[in-house]
Amino acid sequence: MTNVRLTARTSVPADAITQRFVRASGPGGQNVNKVATAVELRLDLNRAALPSAVRARLETLAGNRLTQAREIVIFAQRFRTQARNRDDALARLSALVQQAEQAPKRRVATKPTVSSRERRLEHKGKHGARKQLRGKPSLE
Repeated sequence: MTNVRLTARTSVPADAITQRFVRASGPGGQNVNKVATAVELRLDLNRAALPSAVRARLETLAGNRLTQAREIVIFAQRFRTQARNRDDALARLSALVQQAEQAPKRRVATKPTVSSRERRLEHKGKHGARKQLRGKPSLE
């Protein structure tokens, strides 16, 4: 069983990826009606043996491309040939996996400084006073 290298750190078993060629719309002239050049590439996440954190981020990033059977579907029809469309689909899949490998930065909770709180309250007071002047004049 061979592996397909998607990124420098990640490779998946070859049987986790399936390719199907279908007729494409777009460039190709009359050839488009005769030859199946578009590629539907599917990555089965259940067979891919990815780390759980990467898999979870990948499922989130995939969005509508993720099926209920946990397959990521990438449809490539940008080019006129099967080979270029296949390479395009694999490149898009590898970019998606590479993005999923990047762990998000942890947010460090911070507090506003004392002076920034004072500035905010001072501005709030001035703004309220300005709005108070816009009201109807009193009868006094």
